[in-house]
Amino acid sequence: MGRTRSPARHDYDLVVRGACVYDGSDAPGAVVDVGVRDGGIVAVGTVEGSAGETVDGNGLALAPGFIDVHTHDDLEVIRQPAMPAKLSQGVTTVVVGNCGISASPVVPGGGAGGGGVPDPMNLLGADEEFAYPRFADYRAAVEAARPAVNVAALVGHTALRQNHMDRLDRAASDAEVAAMRVQLRESLDAGALGLSTGLAYASALQAPDSEVLALSEELDGRRHAYASHLRDEFARIVPAMEEAMAVGRHSGAPVRISHLKCAGVDNWGRSTEVLAALEHAAREHRADVQDVACDCYPYAASSSTLDLKQVTGDYDILVTWSEPHPDQGGRLLADIAADWHTTLVGAARRLQPAGAVYHCMDEADVRRILAHPLTMIGSDGLPRDPRPHPRLWGTFPRVLGHYARDAGLFPLHTAVHKMTGLPAARFGLHDRGAIRAGMAADLVLFDPATVRDVADFHNPVQPAAGIHAVWVNGRRAYDGQAVAAGRHGRFLAPR
Repeated sequence: MGRTRSPARHDYDLVVRGACVYDGSDAPGAVVDVGVRDGGIVAVGTVEGSAGETVDGNGLALAPGFIDVHTHDDLEVIRQPAMPAKLSQGVTTVVVGNCGISASPVVPGGGAGGGGVPDPMNLLGADEEFAYPRFADYRAAVEAARPAVNVAALVGHTALRQNHMDRLDRAASDAEVAAMRVQLRESLDAGALGLSTGLAYASALQAPDSEVLALSEELDGRRHAYASHLRDEFARIVPAMEEAMAVGRHSGAPVRISHLKCAGVDNWGRSTEVLAALEHAAREHRADVQDVACDCYPYAASSSTLDLKQVTGDYDILVTWSEPHPDQGGRLLADIAADWHTTLVGAARRLQPAGAVYHCMDEADVRRILAHPLTMIGSDGLPRDPRPHPRLWGTFPRVLGHYARDAGLFPLHTAVHKMTGLPAARFGLHDRGAIRAGMAADLVLFDPATVRDVADFHNPVQPAAGIHAVWVNGRRAYDGQAVAAGRHGRFLAPR
């Protein structure tokens, strides 16, 4: 890949010439030039004129910057605004605040008995990092940090609960729901993308559907989404999906099922049934001018805190961190239990608080869900995990390389669409996700023959191969080897 620069004033700030352009629309690629000026795409086709930077894209693919619709980067974009884990795999926009847990609005030391933030909000960071009692405070902090990627943010249901309840193992009272609604409305007015829930977690499990339905009434279905980590991803996944769809019917908000999976050995093989339920809801909602979709990560293993409800001998559980026993990170729970001469549950109790990777899915189900037309790509990576799931660094190149190129699960243009045009449309990011004149110049240049994930469960912190360059809002952010010194991401609010 060659490039030239000149200090003179030019017709374009950047021209990428001769790359095979996948424009985000799920159409096959075409070899054209792309011209960029003032942070936006201004020309696609045969681009004539001079440029401050010219990049030879011969033999490479150019796509819109990838949109990671499911992240827990809420505090990471402030803590480490260079965001190497995302830029190195071509991600230019992250959606934070998923699974009911968000960095804001969170009253420090408030609610839930006045203690620290509840599990699983501790996945985002330490108690003292939750310093944004208003969503406007969080937005201002992101804009001041100027992260290297764009940020769009959901408000977490669990965050709202911990602000207004003395304990979380019960339903909220009418007065508490009313207070949560006020805080949610303020957040939406300040630029939040929508509401997320994590109803499977102990911090929200006792919230009845009426509590969520009431909160969803604050959502404007034309602008705000409802994203849900379902109440059950195991035996009762279909009723849990119906509960999420009911929120969409009640509020008019589009529904996004988070990290759709068939978890647990007894659930393996049910992806056809689960996807049929998703399609049925999509047909129903389409008639009401609503929509439903899901996201999925390209691995047959999940990752979260070490949850006693998920402890089983049916599959491997890898402990990633433990506060009381940090030396046990990177070991299988079964091996730890054997060393300690105790049961799996007994070992898990001794390790807590802790994190884990659960090898709880069947590969055939993962592939079926990943390939479905309603599925977007989301990493669900945990940047604060000392030994993160490899999805944090490898999700997007794994889809492009392993699943699209090597396994032939779908063509490359479909893989790109699932990462760009589809999520931009589903989350209302109107100037992202496409290569055409008038769009923001978020771009990724990669080699379709060599792009692949390098991160694995043994060495998870490794950048992808085959990513040649990334631009965010028209400025180079990654050169295939290192993150650029300047940062040009923006906070993206719904319009």
